[in-house]
Amino acid sequence: MDHFADRLRAAPQSRLQRGAAAEALELARELARRAQAVEEPGSEPRQMPDAGMFAVADQILVAAHDLAVVLSSDDEVAEAVRVVEEARRRAGV
Repeated sequence: MDHFADRLRAAPQSRLQRGAAAEALELARELARRAQAVEEPGSEPRQMPDAGMFAVADQILVAAHDLAVVLSSDDEVAEAVRVVEEARRRAGV
């Protein structure tokens, strides 16, 4: 996760605008949604706001940390890693 965030921080603005930032925001929102589902089952998840293309690296780190705290099995961790890797590939960074 740190590597992905570092790549986003180092990416040129043009790459962020071409979709990397949007992909990262969607990842942050998905990770946050998963964490909320564990912490507050049955409640409507809150959506992470769009804080801008230059904040998405921090947003994915916060969401990933929150999710890591609530994961309880190796399978859940493996699934989260898979989701992150797929997003990283789609973002192209």
